[in-house]
Amino acid sequence: MRAVIQRVSEASVSIGGKVCSRIGNGLLILLGIEEADTGQDIEWLSGKIARLRIFNDENNVMNLSVTDVDGDAIVVSQFTLHASTKKGNRPSYIKAARPETAIPLYEQFVKAMEIHLGKPVGTGEFGAMMQVSLVNDGPVTIIIDTKNKE
Repeated sequence: MRAVIQRVSEASVSIGGKVCSRIGNGLLILLGIEEADTGQDIEWLSGKIARLRIFNDENNVMNLSVTDVDGDAIVVSQFTLHASTKKGNRPSYIKAARPETAIPLYEQFVKAMEIHLGKPVGTGEFGAMMQVSLVNDGPVTIIIDTKNKE
């Protein structure tokens, strides 16, 4: 499982010109799921993201988590995070999970994030063509891969 976590002052997801999720201060999480991912990946990653100290404290030092600042989150499924560009110029997505595997794991991840944050989490729509807008605050962007634990 791979995640691109962006600290945002605002973010939204639209489908067909209609906004389906919008947040202010918080995290935009792009989530890539591969066939080998399990519930253990979900628990480790959701906990890591919820505790990630990337928000500024009163001394302007990144020392607070999204839960510390009562921030919100949007989780967007993004199979292209598992693109392989090793061979040729057309990316291969062979490692990305098929929908029958990815959808339940995506839904479990969203629920896990809701439990960690203690509030609803915004989403896109799995498999839909989405437009994601954000104001990256900092900019702060962190990439985490559960297979490398980094």
